[in-house]
Amino acid sequence: MQKLLIIIALLVPVFLLPNVTSAHQPRITTDNPTVVISPEISKAYYGTLSGEPALYIITSDKAFALYVGVLVPDIADQKKDVSAVILKDGEQVALLDSAGFEWKKFFEPFGRDTYWQGPEYKAQAEAGTYEIRVTSAQNDSKYSLAVGEIEAFDFKETVNALTLIPQLKKDFFNKSPIDFILSPFGWGLIVIMFVLAFIFGFIYRALLKKIARNTKRGTSKNINKKGRTIRVVAGVALLLIAITTSWSPWLLFFSGFAFFEAIFSWCGLYAALGKNTCPTE
Repeated sequence: MQKLLIIIALLVPVFLLPNVTSAHQPRITTDNPTVVISPEISKAYYGTLSGEPALYIITSDKAFALYVGVLVPDIADQKKDVSAVILKDGEQVALLDSAGFEWKKFFEPFGRDTYWQGPEYKAQAEAGTYEIRVTSAQNDSKYSLAVGEIEAFDFKETVNALTLIPQLKKDFFNKSPIDFILSPFGWGLIVIMFVLAFIFGFIYRALLKKIARNTKRGTSKNINKKGRTIRVVAGVALLLIAITTSWSPWLLFFSGFAFFEAIFSWCGLYAALGKNTCPTE
């Protein structure tokens, strides 16, 4: 069983990665300037201009493929006035000018969000230090800066995306995090955490039955109909809290475990305490 849990944990990114192979690694900008690591790897930096340009610094000791793109969220009152200038050692390399640019609507299936895609720049860049300055007319616009084109999503980045997407739904796209459930990545996470919860429940119950056989701790059923109903309610409540807030894997896991207890008339805590309210046991 322990090996089975390890295998499932390793399969989590395999199950989810088909849905993220065309996605940028999300980053929420908190510093100014922001240092861009591995500039060829596809990343999307999300931010809101707060009265001054947002600066991004790229330093490379070798030539590299430079890609920079400007996007804004497709939300009410969002202005398509975000521009970017690329400098190398203080000299302008390219201007991504929003003025007069024909922005195109773009749907991103990973997070199931819609953007307006603005000007882009792509070139083979020489070694050196580059600065990207993101501005808007009043320096108050939301924006997403895409850097790099090589798609790379490992387990760490999958977990990072799970953490950031609900926050981006709320703060960047002005949506409820529950919208994430429409994404295969969202409902896939629910399925995986429920499967892990059920496997944990089966293992825990089997161990107690083996170790504490012929005692109340080792019974197959230990809760009555009322107890099962309470656990269904708890499972639904935890699921709703999770998908409307942070999409916490722990909340989803305990939601799944509550459903496991309701389905099999068995409570892990009751088993540990030797308590039994089931009339048939």
